[in-house]
Amino acid sequence: MYGDIQHIFFDLDRTLWDFDRNSAEALGELFDELKLRQAGIDDPQDFIQTYICKNDECWELYRLNKIVKADLRSLRFTMALEHYGVKDKSLAMAMSDAYIERSPVKTGLFPNTMETLEYLSKKYVLHIITNGFEEVQYIKMEKSGIRNYFKHITTSEKAGCKKPDERIFQYAMAVGNASTYNSLMIGDDEYIDVRGAENAGMKSILFQPDKDKTYAGDIQVIHDLGQLLTLL
Repeated sequence: MYGDIQHIFFDLDRTLWDFDRNSAEALGELFDELKLRQAGIDDPQDFIQTYICKNDECWELYRLNKIVKADLRSLRFTMALEHYGVKDKSLAMAMSDAYIERSPVKTGLFPNTMETLEYLSKKYVLHIITNGFEEVQYIKMEKSGIRNYFKHITTSEKAGCKKPDERIFQYAMAVGNASTYNSLMIGDDEYIDVRGAENAGMKSILFQPDKDKTYAGDIQVIHDLGQLLTLL
């Protein structure tokens, strides 16, 4: 199935870099430092889950070009605070600035990430395709120790379009001197990563740590990155 593959393209957040874990760690620190209990928010874990939901909503708006980068960075915190009746724009901006500085330096990766990249890098050319912001994604990769495994990093800002737009996959393949027949995309989102890559003519694998989730059709799903050692 993967005999012709020479180039492997990975998503970054929630595929290699454990976004939810790193984000929760940063938010937990900021919850105390910015005294959110004094603002009327009692439960840090509840706040973290609320933020994750609001962040996902804002990223969807960003993917649909309904908001711009600067709006996303502030709006997600404004929305999270307002969920608790806290309407404080200065607090939202302080959280946004501190989070942007704090979160990317977190180093949590999914289990078996390093071992898998070490193995694959000896057999394939590895690349990144991400909708994440240019400056932030490079920091994440450098701090977590995975930057050197990847020959090319394509961000949506660099490509001028966002996944699942097939043009970003075509752009990444052109930059990497790859072709549809020898390229494989691995990511955590069925629509954004898998279907987007397939629409561009690439093969794909869905990474989904939640073993209870099911998918229609013939999607190749892995629950642990270490499974790639036997598939590829």
